[in-house]
Amino acid sequence: MEFYHTIAEALEGILDIVLFRGKALNASLLLVSIDIPLLVAFVLLAAGGLSKKFVRILAVAGFVAPALISVWLWYVYFVGHYSDYAFASDTPTGLENFGISLKLGLNGISLPLYLLAGIVGLAAGIYAINSKVDRLRQYLILLLFMQGGLMGIFASIDLFFYYFFHEIALIPTFIMIAVWGGRGRRSAAMEMAIYLTLGALLSLIGLLALYSGSGLNSFDIISMREYFSENPLSEIFQDNAYALLLFGFGILVSLWPFHSWAPRAYGAAPAPVAMMHAGVLKKFGLYGLIQIGAPLLPFGASQWTGLLIWLALGNIILIGLATVGQRDLKQMIGYSSVMHMGYAFLGIACFSVIGVGGAVLLMFAHGLSVALLFMLADCIYRRTGTCEMHEMGGLCRKMPVLTCFFAMGVFANAGLPGFANFWGELGIFIGIWKFQPWLIVPAVAGILISALYGLRAARNIFFGDLPKAFDEKTEMGDIRFGERLPALVLLTTLILIGFWPRAISDTLDNNLTALYPSNNPTLVIEEYPIPQDLIFDPLESEKLDENLPPSRL
Repeated sequence: MEFYHTIAEALEGILDIVLFRGKALNASLLLVSIDIPLLVAFVLLAAGGLSKKFVRILAVAGFVAPALISVWLWYVYFVGHYSDYAFASDTPTGLENFGISLKLGLNGISLPLYLLAGIVGLAAGIYAINSKVDRLRQYLILLLFMQGGLMGIFASIDLFFYYFFHEIALIPTFIMIAVWGGRGRRSAAMEMAIYLTLGALLSLIGLLALYSGSGLNSFDIISMREYFSENPLSEIFQDNAYALLLFGFGILVSLWPFHSWAPRAYGAAPAPVAMMHAGVLKKFGLYGLIQIGAPLLPFGASQWTGLLIWLALGNIILIGLATVGQRDLKQMIGYSSVMHMGYAFLGIACFSVIGVGGAVLLMFAHGLSVALLFMLADCIYRRTGTCEMHEMGGLCRKMPVLTCFFAMGVFANAGLPGFANFWGELGIFIGIWKFQPWLIVPAVAGILISALYGLRAARNIFFGDLPKAFDEKTEMGDIRFGERLPALVLLTTLILIGFWPRAISDTLDNNLTALYPSNNPTLVIEEYPIPQDLIFDPLESEKLDENLPPSRL
């Protein structure tokens, strides 16, 4: 017994050193998670004579390393109970005279999205490595550039690099759709490039306005936050700057009516690209509004809340009805992705801890579920040769495992309890109920629409009579290991967070409370008591109850 006790104490000591005394090591891992995919991409680019086997081995390292680092840093942050930015590092760039420095770190808001980038990137990478595409080396090089950019977006504290890494991840998207995409790929890539260039330009002007307004000669988010808390910008400046960020980021996120690029692009895109863009890169704009726009420009955010609500409802209701009318499976999933962005915008419009926290949770969950559905849709297309759902039927006899995965993806997408999406939507619903109760009606209608198109797709594809042409196809087997593994990675994470939402919500508590304080006059939810088990911070309810008049208790 003494031997086991000694071993346990030794392990506890090692864990303590790694978690809390190895801060420099953990901080360096952030930079490593960005550098490894980019380094592997450059190696593959320079070494053109490598065998396909060695190319695959290197690519596996490029996708596995960021995923493992993201899980590790989430664990350290979670058990360390950090309340603000952790793992901070500052790497000189030679541009310090312009206020540009590669500052990296994670807080409770960026951590879930950084973890999302690692997990979805791993799943997309595994699926791509096992695919039989032409020019596999070039294909993987571009995906690795995307992966490095995705990790950098959510690890950046410096606004310049936050934007820079977005461009690194975005440019390969256009190339891959135009070269490896499906029907209508070139026009879809061109439309996407036009829309996203416009959105990126508007958001860049907004970020530069923040830099100019601070007068700090620094793009550091933390420094700006401290400065603006003591020296608020003028109301006119906030109004205009937030409008630039809202519409710039809105176009990048496919906010209605600037959404038409997204379904076409996702329908034409190779599956790994659709997984990484719809699952992760699209969250760039939402994250920008939550982490940067609303906290630094609170007056501007309050002025545009009314319009944002109506545009978000356009995503939920109008795009939701358009989704119901789709007959192409990939187009349906693309429209569904656009639709669910409306819920995240509604959560941001609440401007409260519970609403914004629900939006972050939904962003995380949606990234997993939409990546899963895009991957499974591609599996179906490769076996049937079509995405037209009315031409399918009875495929569960040929693909029982794929049928189960697809059904789980549909359930998660519709917000069924037991999946991570449920908690995100629940947080948003509570937030909008306390903010504007009438919004519950269209929000719930959107959930019913999601269930309608999802279940109808499952019925048309997997149940009913098997078409004669499919019955004669001997190659229509179930999904293979190289397809099951990424599907399991995504589905397991969805279910894990579905049963343990505190793994994400606990890291949000302190940061959201600091950025969206209860004494902010635009907050409505903080004036009402919330059920103890439905709020992000268990201590917050006690603070709320003490400040409530007796009539509200």
